[in-house]
Amino acid sequence: MSAPRGLIVNADDFGFTTDVNAGIVEAHREGILTAATIMANGAAFDDAVRLAASTPSLDIGCHLVLVQGESVLTPGTPLPRTLEELVRAVALKRIRIYEELVAQVRRALDAGLNLSHLDTHKHTHLLPPVLEAVARISEEFRIRWVRRPFDFASAGAAAPWTKRAVSRCLGLLEGRFEEVLARHGCLATDHFAGFQITGRFGAPGLAALIRRLPPGVTEFMCHPGRCRAELRAAPTRLRESREVELEALLAPRTKQALEEAGVALVNYRDLSI
Repeated sequence: MSAPRGLIVNADDFGFTTDVNAGIVEAHREGILTAATIMANGAAFDDAVRLAASTPSLDIGCHLVLVQGESVLTPGTPLPRTLEELVRAVALKRIRIYEELVAQVRRALDAGLNLSHLDTHKHTHLLPPVLEAVARISEEFRIRWVRRPFDFASAGAAAPWTKRAVSRCLGLLEGRFEEVLARHGCLATDHFAGFQITGRFGAPGLAALIRRLPPGVTEFMCHPGRCRAELRAAPTRLRESREVELEALLAPRTKQALEEAGVALVNYRDLSI
């Protein structure tokens, strides 16, 4: 008998736009999505909070943002626009990382959300100062689950070689990542997938990924949404691909792959019990 396999299907960017919110809730109610992480500085944050309240089975975490959009700590102040700008801001100590992220978590909690996990927009917690802040917040607020942002070995089998090369380089940071999380008592899934194929997968690719999941629990990161006028006007490269990802999460062949592979859908709340 093969070892058990569990899958958390987690959508980033809840609260980004109302059409992204609509796609996330649809993917949960009618598809295989089990969790989402909310952007406290998102333009559609209030809409996401309303939808979360009416969809209690959707597991909610916080998508911590240090790149793009406005600060929650100091409203009206823009955050760095790119990862390069963030790195410079961190090096020059022009951004209060911990305080900004605490303000975002507090906004989500004050809205009545029960947060079970944390991740970061653009995987910024790969930066050592950001990781330290996120791990500290995880410990202090007892939000114990933190995303492990390293694709498992065959997760990017269909990805371009450039994306696979970047993923291998990021893997060099995994040892220190685990050390920091352990020091703060944080938890992470056994495996992760989604970095290399973001914006590049449909139902066939997702079904193939499900069939090669390793034993243990894997978080699969995705970005579903409905591509309407609001999303088309938003500052993101992920537009039409969100519709494709949504259809993959809803597809019968995807659900069939889960059944045939014996993979159980779970969420972070399940793992915390």
